[in-house]
Order: sequence, then structure tokens, then C-alpha cells
Amino acid sequence: MTTTGKQIFTTLESDGTLTVEVATSEFAEPKGNQVLVKMEAAPINPSDLALLLGPADLENAEYTDGKIVAKMPEPFNSGAKGRHSQRLPVGNEGAGEVIATGDGDMAKALMGKRVACVPGTAFAQFAIADASMCLPLGDVSAKDGASAFVNPMTALGFVETAKMEGAKAILHTAATSNLGQMLVRICQEDGMPLVNIVRRAEQVHLLQDMGAEHIVNSGEDDFMRQLRESIDETDAFFGFDPIGGGQMVDHCFKAMEQVAVSKMSEFSRYGSNQQKKMYIYGRLDLGPTILTPSYGFGFTLSGWLLTPFLQSAGMETVTRMRQRVLDNITTTFKSNYTKEVTLEGMLEKDAVLQYRQMRTGEKYLVTPHG
Repeated sequence: MTTTGKQIFTTLESDGTLTVEVATSEFAEPKGNQVLVKMEAAPINPSDLALLLGPADLENAEYTDGKIVAKMPEPFNSGAKGRHSQRLPVGNEGAGEVIATGDGDMAKALMGKRVACVPGTAFAQFAIADASMCLPLGDVSAKDGASAFVNPMTALGFVETAKMEGAKAILHTAATSNLGQMLVRICQEDGMPLVNIVRRAEQVHLLQDMGAEHIVNSGEDDFMRQLRESIDETDAFFGFDPIGGGQMVDHCFKAMEQVAVSKMSEFSRYGSNQQKKMYIYGRLDLGPTILTPSYGFGFTLSGWLLTPFLQSAGMETVTRMRQRVLDNITTTFKSNYTKEVTLEGMLEKDAVLQYRQMRTGEKYLVTPHG
């Protein structure tokens, strides 16, 4: 027996036409350890937007009820040949009630329970999810539990990665995001020094109110001095950056090297021996990542994604992380939303143009049955 409901799909054609629409779908009966979740809430994360909209021209798009038709500019269209003509569901995570299960024991144990899940198809009234990727929420509401995976597990993953690699402190750019604020609270709890880079004075005040100790404002003239001082105080030669494009990673490496060189007893033409590492985990800036030859060769730039990290971390670590999220879902890992929208409301021009900018404090929550 199948279940019928609404779902959002995104399709990019070879001529650069992007269509995002609400359509009717049939959801098959779950099998094995699968569950069928009646979705109650799903957050719009930056990681969703890359697939949902990408860098399409949304200002000049055609908007009708439950549908957007826009143009994808070059080189982004030709760079996405792998998805041309594919009608793809969207929505990494969300929460809702399990209304049917496969015959697996893990799945059957979730019947009738409210869970957070990561189906990859969360912008829908129903979703098939693997029971192993479901987190029973107990008395926690779907709204509070909707963001229980991507941001909380990513923020925890940063700290776990830092500990695994022997880092003494963490540097984080774009630090007032929902994820960034979680990271502040986690580092406070774990005693991990954290250098937070923000862009505006009001963001400094926000983090100060949270008790953050090391806050650097990239919008100020003495940004590099502030950054060097914070790195010097914390030994933060290890960082995470969601911006991707531009020179923020370059600034971080440069400041790290300047701190390291200032502590050298002898000059070296090759720079310091201090290892410096930055992980890029997002693309808020779709432009090129600019690096300059100003920090020797003792640096590593890599990418960081949640799923590969969880696969490599091991079940014991992942289970411990998930339990910590569940125990603190309304405190350490709480997400705040600026607006709730239906599936159709999610595709209205005013909403799209706002949540696409990914501004601090402007996170949207989708309520598929609203």
C-alpha cells in the first residue's frame, strides 16, 4: 500500500532552466529497517540550498503557486552536468511521527514515535528514512527536534575532529550562525578554546552575551591584529570555514603563520614548522578560494562533510554524539527560527529571497502539513 502526499522537487535542464516545484508523490511501503515518517517540521539549511536553488537568478525568476522557474548562470550550469534532467527531492533533515515500518526490529521499535531523521527528502509531507538514522524524540516537539542532526552533529563533529587530530583550540569563521552558536556552547562545556570570527559589531555583542571569550570582527580595520592576538592566546592553528570563497581562509593561515614566526628563535626561508590546518565545510561564497604565498608550506586545506566524518568516527563515537544531542536538544543544541512556511510558502518570492541569503537569525522552518 502506498501513501500519497506533497513533495518538493528540483530539476536542472541542460539549457540552464531550473524548476523547483511542489508535486504529488507516492511513498511506497517501508521495507526492512525503513520507516515512513509523517513529516511535521524540516529546517532549511545552507546545505539544502546548494541542491534546491544553487546560484540561480531568483530575482528574475518566474513565480507561480508552488513553482519557481529560474535560470542557472554559467559556469554553474555546465559544472552541474551530473544532475541535468534529474528530478531530485530535497531536504536533509526534519522530524515527524513514524506511521509505518518495515519488518526489521529496529524499525518496528519506532512505530508511533516522534523522531528526528535524515531522509534527504524532508521537504515533503512524508519521507522514507532508515531507522538507524532516526533519533526518538520522546516528549521533545517536532519543531525542537527538526534540527537535531545536521547542525548539532556537525558542531560536535568539529570538536571531535579537533580532539582526534590533537588540536589545542578551534578557529571558526561565520561564527554567529545557528551552528556557530552551538559550537560556542559545546566548546564552553568541553573546555576547548574557540576563536570566533564575525563581521559586524552586533554579532560581537551576541556572542559576548553567550559568554564567548575570543571574538574577532573582520569588519574592523585592526582585524588581523585581533586575529593574531586570539590565535596567540589560544594556539588556534586549526579551524573550520563555511564561507569557502574569497580570502577568509587565507587571512586565517596568514595570521597563524605570523604568530608562529614571532615565536621562532631563528629565521627560516621556508617559514615556520607550525602545522596550520583549515577545513572548508560550506560555500556561502561561491567564488574561488584565494590563497597567497605568505605562510610557508606547513599548511593543509581540506574539505569537511558530516556523513564521511560519521562513517569514519565509528559507531561508539556516533552513538555518544547522538545521545548528547538528545539530552541537550532544547539547550546546547537549540535552533531558533525566524519564520515557519508551508511547502508552497517556501517557494514564494519573498521567502526565497530572504532565506537564500542565509543571514544570522533568519533560519526558516518548513511545516509540510501546515
